[in-house]
Amino acid sequence: MLTHNLHVNVSADGGVIHRRSFLRHVAVGSAAVAGSLSWMDAVRAEAAQLRRKGLACILLFQRGAPSQFETWDPKPGAPTGGPTQAIKTSVPGIEIAEGWENVARQARHLAFIRSMTSREGNHERAQYFLHTGYVPSGSVKYPGVGSIVASELCDPTFDLPHYVAVGGNARYSASYLGTAFNPFLVNDPNRMPFDVELPPGVDADRLQRRLTLMDKLQNDFARAGGEVRVNEQSALLKSAAQMVLSPRLKAFDLSEEPESIRTRYGQNNFGQGCLLARRLVEGGVTFVEVNQNGWDTHEDNFNRVKRLAGVNDPAFATLLADLHDRGRLDKTLVIWMGEFGRTPVINPRTGRDHYPRCFSVALAGAGIKGGQVIGASDKEGRTVADRPVTVQDLFCTIYRALDIDPRKELHSQEGRPIKLVDGGKPIGELFS
Repeated sequence: MLTHNLHVNVSADGGVIHRRSFLRHVAVGSAAVAGSLSWMDAVRAEAAQLRRKGLACILLFQRGAPSQFETWDPKPGAPTGGPTQAIKTSVPGIEIAEGWENVARQARHLAFIRSMTSREGNHERAQYFLHTGYVPSGSVKYPGVGSIVASELCDPTFDLPHYVAVGGNARYSASYLGTAFNPFLVNDPNRMPFDVELPPGVDADRLQRRLTLMDKLQNDFARAGGEVRVNEQSALLKSAAQMVLSPRLKAFDLSEEPESIRTRYGQNNFGQGCLLARRLVEGGVTFVEVNQNGWDTHEDNFNRVKRLAGVNDPAFATLLADLHDRGRLDKTLVIWMGEFGRTPVINPRTGRDHYPRCFSVALAGAGIKGGQVIGASDKEGRTVADRPVTVQDLFCTIYRALDIDPRKELHSQEGRPIKLVDGGKPIGELFS
């Protein structure tokens, strides 16, 4: 029997149901008792769902493949280490490469994986692999991780894009998940997206009348066999109209941020992209990818990485600090990675070449236990010496952090069942 002074504070999988929330769901629990689920099963299920609410992911993709030696796994004094020195971080015993002093101060939030390994050393194939969890296949076009996360976690009534890609190009589509989960491309984070204002003389009512007329004009084509395409286009037009009319659209407007904050991130596209990512996840966007190009350092590796780090370090560190200070880091998974690593051997052009055998990734937020290093390369960085982590392991870890079942099956256009991740398992140490 329930009484008016009942207080409940049940935690399951990180979710909490307080008294008011509990009372709202008593009917659900009562129905579950009468059915196949116990009352406590229903409470646990509700708690787990509450934890998923508001989860988001920010992927900072380093296109071209960053050198692990000049980022998270320096080898000072080794013949393969080059001139790069190591610096201490805020976590005793963890050192990273010089040039990342701001990130070093945020190390308590970060888990550095130094034992990533893959067989894909071609840029295009490896970038596909690190975005989908699958190597390219001629028979299936796999959806990107951003589309999968968005489809699993988004609020379908949300009126902004569920997946936003900043910089680079959005080459990893939603495929068989549908156009609603394709990436929305922002070329320049300093500018509002193109065509998000109604033309002069067109208000919300007039826009709706135009959409209704468009539906009527397409009815003949739909009846002639084009129903799927008409429905997709209609949904796309309606979502675009929702976005144009949404009060949340201001999340794209960086001019609302104090100049001091914009300067902390860095007055460049990557820095402002990271700031935009923070604003978007706060505004309800599920997945944001921010790209930094230029990491293909076959020549002049050390000077080029120094310049790249000068842009990346303050942006990455400020993003972590900002998310933490604003109470969003525990709900936002941040991934820093490229498609593979660089060779231990320094070539005659003082560059490093492609090297998928052993490379590094950094993770933070969404329940990831920071302040630790996972795995190790050998003393010269030539191979994985401890705790190898495959790309499939990484994807299982990403999905676990976001409460997504990596073994869930989707279906391709041909009806073929495809798991989100085929093989691998989550890195348990990141959640203990």
